[in-house]
Order: sequence, then structure tokens, then C-alpha cells
Amino acid sequence: MMKNPNRGFTEMHCMSGHSNFVSCVCIIPPSDLYPRGLIATGGNDHNICIFTVDNPAPLYVLKGHKNTVCSLSSGKFGTLLSGSWDTTAKVWLNDRCMMTLQGHTAAIWAVKILPEQGLMLTGSADKTIKLWKAGRCERIFTGHEDCVRGLAILSEMEFLSCANDASVRRWQISGKCLQVYYGHTNYIYSISVFPQCKDFVTTGEDRSLRIWKQGECAQTIRLPAQSVWCCCVLDNGDIVVGASDGIIRVFTESLERTASAEEIQAFENELSQASIDPKTGDLGDINADDLPGREHLKDPGTRDGQTRLIKDNGKVEAYQWSVSEGRWIKIGDVVGSSGATQQTSGKVLFEGKEYDYVFTIDVNESGPSYKLPYNITDDPWLTAYNFLQKNDLNPMFLDQVAKFIMDNTKGQTLLNTSPQFSDPFTGAGRYVPGSSSGSSTIPAADPFTGKLKELNGSANEEHKLTEDDLIILEKLLSATCNTSAETPTAQQLQTLWRAVNWPEDIVFPALDILRLSVRHPTVNENFCGEKDHVQFIILLLKFLNPNGKQANQLLALRALCNCFVSQAGQKLMMEQRDEIMTQAIEMKSTHNKNIHIALATLTLNYAVCLHKVNNIEGKAQCLSVISTVMEVVQDLEAIFRLLVALGTLISDDTSAVQLAKSLGVDSQIKKYASVSEPAKVKECCRFVLNLL
Repeated sequence: MMKNPNRGFTEMHCMSGHSNFVSCVCIIPPSDLYPRGLIATGGNDHNICIFTVDNPAPLYVLKGHKNTVCSLSSGKFGTLLSGSWDTTAKVWLNDRCMMTLQGHTAAIWAVKILPEQGLMLTGSADKTIKLWKAGRCERIFTGHEDCVRGLAILSEMEFLSCANDASVRRWQISGKCLQVYYGHTNYIYSISVFPQCKDFVTTGEDRSLRIWKQGECAQTIRLPAQSVWCCCVLDNGDIVVGASDGIIRVFTESLERTASAEEIQAFENELSQASIDPKTGDLGDINADDLPGREHLKDPGTRDGQTRLIKDNGKVEAYQWSVSEGRWIKIGDVVGSSGATQQTSGKVLFEGKEYDYVFTIDVNESGPSYKLPYNITDDPWLTAYNFLQKNDLNPMFLDQVAKFIMDNTKGQTLLNTSPQFSDPFTGAGRYVPGSSSGSSTIPAADPFTGKLKELNGSANEEHKLTEDDLIILEKLLSATCNTSAETPTAQQLQTLWRAVNWPEDIVFPALDILRLSVRHPTVNENFCGEKDHVQFIILLLKFLNPNGKQANQLLALRALCNCFVSQAGQKLMMEQRDEIMTQAIEMKSTHNKNIHIALATLTLNYAVCLHKVNNIEGKAQCLSVISTVMEVVQDLEAIFRLLVALGTLISDDTSAVQLAKSLGVDSQIKKYASVSEPAKVKECCRFVLNLL
């Protein structure tokens, strides 16, 4: 225990800014602007409040989540990651939302920013953990059998997770689960790592704080409260825990910081008066009639944290062995345990699974005790046999163990128990990007036609164009590509629309006419204007299918690039940016340099528009695309266009610079500063690095 408040911690401020309960707190490290750092809190009112250290009122409030914000993590360059019951995580920079991470199907209970730039983790009630890179889901970690509640970072390559399945898992960033740790008998809510090593602490719904060293549970500290909600290891190695009795307790190994004898006695008294409900299964199966009396406490325990139950004057009491003090310490009275067996107390958790019973079997007095989980539907002999095999015990005990199981489960029938505690969370939550108008950019054009007539011959009857239709499309091409005074007609546009709806294997000549003609203001207004724009975008996005034909992918991307030429097209592209970019980025996996160049051009066109309207969420999405595409693109023309897009996005915008750094874009592009040919790549790269 820690020293008393006057010698330990004193309250500096009571900060308030939420209209309902506060569910998470996080420190934002010091910066030039705030040399003492900031404090972020997430609340049930869906908001995040940011406080300075010396003011009880918020500096600002972050709004955007649609349900309780229950987890926060801070990163470099002022970034903050939040997780919410609305199933999304959001990345914030200063007072703005940069990106929304969507993909979990239930509440996000835990978030962490990893040391390597641009990498983030989210743990959810959907039982999965997701790794995000530059705002895109890179990997899903599966293995937990219930809600993931906590995450802790061990190194750039490893992290820990804890869950409602009562287990802790150690993972490699690459996706491999390295180890599973069992010890808790109920939900684990929180996990925290000791500085400079791989040891850690956990707290949960089984009234305990557990300290893990070298992969083993080295110490169990019981608390006089059922739920131990959170734990945190301080830089000096002390452990802070917050529990459902509203008290924060600090535990230390340091003798000079240890609390006084009176305070330790007061803590023990409080612990000894706690009521332990046998239904929770925290102490295993309890049958009061079989328990020994007080004399049982004369025998010393065999390991730290070992529990022993005794019966005294009809009351059942729980004790825990302390190795350091060489004595049994009372940890509470077991209530309602007069002859209660597991039949009255629902299920017990063991190694993350629920059982009707978990028996403790002592094979001999001096040796360790073993846990034997059992369900009423199991065969007692088979269970006994498996138990002996698993623990490498003498098969002679088979009769004895099977008889023990049968004696202790007499007349049991299956009970329908529903869990009493369920995590509240809701779904629903998507952000709709704002719209705006932007600038014009020069599209790339390289016409090729004539294929249309040839393919029209092989089209089936319902798609076949007449000779007149083909003449109409030729007129449309000459009207849009040459500077002839003719304006494209409604009939020409209707014919083109019929042609671009051809089957995928023959549509590409029609797409080619579309991407050339959409540069003409009349055609642009027709397809991108209010009336038909939804079908137009649906059509083009349909071709951006990673399994589709490359010719169609290329022409659809080029058509999207060319939409930016007129006002109507720009407005549509900005309104549909989220969907278009999400679909377009799937094209990165093709090994076609022309497709990569078209994808880079699309990103550049967006960067130009976003620079004019300064839409930070849009910029964040573009930066994420640039960072993701940079990793796979080889072609230097595509790289050049991505570098120009990057420079455009971050110029005159300190938030965008910070975000680019937090995504690690600067380290990604450094290698292009030494490219000799074409020289423009090197010059542009150096210019951008200068901005960063």
C-alpha cells in the first residue's frame, strides 16, 4: 500500500466538462504549445474533453462519436485515438477529427497507438483486434472468445490483450499469437506493462489485481470490491488501481513508500469484512459442510496468493497466504454459502470457458493443487481420465477422481443460466463527408477507338447498337474531342449511356469514349449533374473491382480523373470522395503501371480540390491513400504525381503536416530524394521533405 494522501498524492483540481459519467482518461505528452502536456477524457455524453493541467474547465471539446467514448490513446505529434460504443475509432489532431476507422461490428473497448508511425490497434466486443495502418485495416487478430477489453504495448513488434474470456494473449504485430495466460476467474478489464520489461499487471471482475512475471502469475492481491476496473503502472514501478468502491489504491515494492502499519491494518480490516458471493466462482466450488475449522490456518500455505476457506461458527471465511509475512490474511466472508454448491451459482469460468463446476483437487498435501473443470453433460470417467492425462498424474487415481466428481454433482440437472452482466453497446455510426467545390486540373488523354464496331458485332441482340447508333457515337467523339462548334446532343448521350452498360468483357471501347467525352462541359453536366449522378458513380465504381478487367479499371479511373474538369464533376467527386477513394485504393494491388499512374492522378486531383477548401478529414483520407499506395507503386511517374499530391495537401497547413508525420510519410519518401532520373522526382521529394 502507498503512504497516506498527505505524503503521497494530493488533489490538484477537480475538472468538469462532461454531462454524464467519464469512462476513460489519457495524458497527451508535452508539446511546444503545451509544455506541461494535456489531459483527455472520454465520456458517456459521446464527447471528448481536452484539459490543460492548470484549468478545471476544458480547453476544447471534441464532438463526432455517436455513443460513449470508452478508450483513448495518445501518439506522437499531438494525435489522439478514441474508441467508442458506436463501433468506430477516430483519429484526432488538435481539435479536429482526421479519420474514422470503420470495420468493427461491436463496441471498441480498447485502442492503442503503436510506436511505429501510422500503426494503430483497436480491440472490440466483436472479439477481434484490428491493426490499422494509415487509417486502413491491415490485419485482424482472432483468438479471444469474448469481448476484448484492454491492450498494452510491449515493443514495436509485440503487444498484449485481455478480454472477458478471462485470458491474456501476447501477439506479434505480424498476426501470430505467441502465448495465452490464464489466472483470472472472471472478466479482465485492464492491463498495464512495467517500464522497460515484459512483466505486466491485470485487474478484473474477480476482485483481484494480478502481477505477472516471466509469463506466470507471480502475485494475486485481493481487493474489497467486486470490480477492479482499471490499473496503471507508474514510472517508478508502483501500481495504481481503481475499483467499484470508488477508491484508488497504490501498491508499491518500495519500503520507503509503504503505508503505515495502521493504514495497512485498516486495509486488511476492510478486506476481511468484504462479502464474497460464491456465485462468482472466484474461489472455486464451495461446499460449507466439508470445510475444515480455524485450526486449518495453523498449516502454512505453499505459494503466495493461495486461498483457503474455513468454517467458523457456521460462517465461511476466505483467507489468502502471504509469503512475505508468513501468515494467512482474511480476504472476506463468503455469503450465502451454507451448503451452496455450483448448482445455485450459475457458471464458473476456467481458462476462458464456462463450466458448471471447477473443482480443486489436491493429490497430495505437499504438492500443487489442480483445477478440474466439469459440465453436467460430461462423462465423469472420461473427464477424470483426461484430467489425469493433462496433469501427468498417476492413472491409479482414476476411480477416486471419477467418484469424487459423481459424489459432488449428485442429482444435478442442466440449469439454464443467463449471464447477469452484459456489456452495453450499440451499432450504427458512419460519417458522411462534407461537400464542396474545388479547382480544375488538366486530365491526361490518349484516344483509341475503332474497337467499338468490331465488338458490336459480337454483342448479343439486346446490347447491339445499330449503324445509326455507331454514327451517333462518332459524332459525339468529334464534338467532344475536336474544337468543333457542335454541342453534344441528348440523343448522343443516351446512346453512350447504353453502350457503357454493355457486359464487362466488351465494354472498354465505350468506356474509352466516355472518359474522353466527359471532359466536355455539356457531357460533364449531363452525367455529373444532380439528375443522374448516382447511377454514373455506381457504374464507374463497379469497374474498380480488383478481380475485374484491367482495361476497364484503367478507363474508369481515367474517367473519374477527367470528371474534375468542370464544376459539376468536381462537386460530384467531392461529395462522393469517401466512397470513390475507398474503392479506388483497391487498385493498388494490380501490377499495372498505367493503373498506378491513373490512381496517383486521381489522388492529385483530389489534393488540389482539398487544398482550396481546406477539408481536413478529406486531406486525412488522401494522406492515408498516398501512404498506402506509396508502399506498392514502382513507377516513378506515379511516384512523382503522389509526391505532388502530398506537397499540395500539406502546404500552408500545419495540421496536415503533423498528420503526415504521424503516418510516417516522411520516412516513406526519403528514398526518392536520391533518384537521378527523372530529375523532377528528386526535386519534388526534397521540396516535400522540406515542408515536413
